[in-house]
Amino acid sequence: MAVMLRSCAHPAMSRRVVRQSKFRHVFGQPVKADQMYEDIRVSKVTWDSSFCAVNPKFVAIIVESGGGGAFMVLPLAKTGRVDKNHPLVTGHTAPVLDIDWCPHNDNVIASASEDTTVMVWQIPDYVPTRNITEPIVTLEGHSKRVGIITWHPTARNVLLSAGGDNLLILWNVGTGEMLLTLDDMHSDLIYNVCWNRTGSLLVTTCKDKHVRVIDPRKQQVVAENFEEPIALQEMDTSNGVLLPFYDPDSSIVYLCGKGDSSIRYFEITAEAPYVHYLSTYSSKEPQRGMGFMPKRGLDVSKCEIARFFKLHERKCEPIVMTVPRKSDLFQDDLYPDTPGPEPALEAAEWLAGQDAEPVLVSLRDGYVPVKNRELKVTRKNILDNKPPVGPRRSHSTCDANFSRPSLEDLLEEIRSLRQTVQAQEKRISDLENKLCKFTNGAA
Repeated sequence: MAVMLRSCAHPAMSRRVVRQSKFRHVFGQPVKADQMYEDIRVSKVTWDSSFCAVNPKFVAIIVESGGGGAFMVLPLAKTGRVDKNHPLVTGHTAPVLDIDWCPHNDNVIASASEDTTVMVWQIPDYVPTRNITEPIVTLEGHSKRVGIITWHPTARNVLLSAGGDNLLILWNVGTGEMLLTLDDMHSDLIYNVCWNRTGSLLVTTCKDKHVRVIDPRKQQVVAENFEEPIALQEMDTSNGVLLPFYDPDSSIVYLCGKGDSSIRYFEITAEAPYVHYLSTYSSKEPQRGMGFMPKRGLDVSKCEIARFFKLHERKCEPIVMTVPRKSDLFQDDLYPDTPGPEPALEAAEWLAGQDAEPVLVSLRDGYVPVKNRELKVTRKNILDNKPPVGPRRSHSTCDANFSRPSLEDLLEEIRSLRQTVQAQEKRISDLENKLCKFTNGAA
């Protein structure tokens, strides 16, 4: 199903349909001032991404940074005024343009930058004492800036990136290697990319005004240049970019205009007229970006069906969307089983042609995020390849049996040292916190 939403000049026309829907009375409400995130220097870079990514553990925001690109990660509970020395995630040599949390690991986030690279980061559950500067893996393959990244919905460690070189690249983050390169499909800048539910297809919008449905494994465009939309929803005269967020559990699409101060939401149905206006959340301040919480991060006891994280110039303001209900019981009709954190496939299985529905979880008892799971990157070892047939030419007097056993021992030692360093960093952080409390108490 394709739904086309276009900016025109008749806002009242979208309000003429009256129909029965359990989402008809959804209303939005900002949180109290002490539950916002204050004193954040939100990035001013000119780019049309959301600048914010959230999951049940963290909120990440692209921020202003001298000498390169950076973003800030805050635990959800760390509301209020953010310390000016709060650690950042740095490493890019140019502004960060997009960030995206891994759907299968709440401690892993990817970032894309003007420096043409994609970096993947492990975020600890505790707040580090200094900037995070070393990514788990750096993915290099684009020749121009990378403005879009999005994780595969069901396959472990599969990440897609789109760059100013009009390329789509699919990566296996677990090995650091390029899986597929989709070139010669886009004649101009790629505006947006989205997977379908199983990750078998993806859809792109492009500056050339074409919408393309792509089978990435066949490296084919399977549909393009649709002649007429099945529905045309007239909006307003604003020329701001629309950030769309779709909730498949409720079939509601939320449209947030960048530079606008409202969130419009619509219900999508399988029968004509397909798109049904529900309501508009309006505020006074324009939004510079927007984060959208996955369903498993919502408070089901309050009938919360969506939560946005609206970026202002110097703060992040959560906005809660709620369906009014009188009962305190779990509302089955509002919360069908939803995609959980477990992948349905490995990267190699998906690449070989397998597809699978997301692994679902129930929200009846609420969702409790799992503890930090380390993402391990195992790069393919060129020494594992068999040597070419023929006479062997030696460039060294070393024993020929040196390579594999010693290399494996060395890698194991490196892994052990890394774990030790991480443990010591946490210990240092704990000691510094204790020292801070001791100093404050003495004062």
